[in-house]
Order: sequence, then C-alpha cells, then structure tokens
Amino acid sequence: MPRLDLFANPVAAKALKHFGAASMAIIKESTLPAATRDMVMLRASQINGCGYCTDAHGKDLAHGGESATRINLVAAWRESNVFTDAERAALELAEEGTRIADGRGVPDEVWENAAKHYDEAELADLLVIVSLINASNRMGVINRQLGGDYTPGQFGY
Repeated sequence: MPRLDLFANPVAAKALKHFGAASMAIIKESTLPAATRDMVMLRASQINGCGYCTDAHGKDLAHGGESATRINLVAAWRESNVFTDAERAALELAEEGTRIADGRGVPDEVWENAAKHYDEAELADLLVIVSLINASNRMGVINRQLGGDYTPGQFGY
C-alpha cells in the first residue's frame, strides 16, 4: 500500500505536474523512437525496483506494438539478439546513468557509443529521460507505489 496519495498531497502533486510537463515535452518534441524511450525507462525502473514504473513502461511498450519477447528481454538485453545497435547503446547509457552510485559515473566509451547512433538533440533527450525516470523511480520506491494497475494513456501520453 502506498505511504502517501501523491496526487492528493499539494507538494507532491505540484512536483508530479512538473515531471509530467517535462516528460510531455520530450514525448512531443523528441525524434527518439517511442520504443527506445520506453525501453530506457523500463530498464532504469527494473534496476531501481520500481514496480509502478516497470508496470507502466512495460504496458506502454505493449500498447505501442512491441512484442512480448522484446519487452521481456529488456532486463537481459546484453544476452539477447532482438535489439538494434542503437537500442543497445541507449539501454547501456540508461544502465550506466542509473548506476552512478556504483562510483564510476558514465564512462566515456558508453557516451561515445551512444553518440554513434544518436544526434546531439537525441542524446540530450536520453540524458533527460534517464534523469527523470530515476527521480520518478525514487519517488515510487520510497512511497511504495505498487505496480499492476496502470492503464496505457491514463496520463495523456
């Protein structure tokens, strides 16, 4: 059971509104493929143990037409053959950006590999997406937001 109703709390609701606005800006303006964006958010959410966000981004991928195989293998993308080189670079950047507490930050070779596949605007989008999903994951984990009840499109995107 969640600790707080984040949408009923004025401070949390205000923060969520801003998170939503930032996410919508990326969704509407980015040239990143929607599947890449959602796979990156799914992978970070898996690493962080956020049930709500893992549920949401997995369902968003399915709703967008991704196969169950690709969705299920996001957690083991290195050990699979269903992702493009560009998707793999984005997933690696997401993992390294999520695991910065491990003490090495994001290695130059990870950034350079992503830069082979994405232009500067798309790299900026990836950077912001990884940052936003990690912050969202932390809110979800701290608040014990449970996964399972998300419906694709419920937030207007």
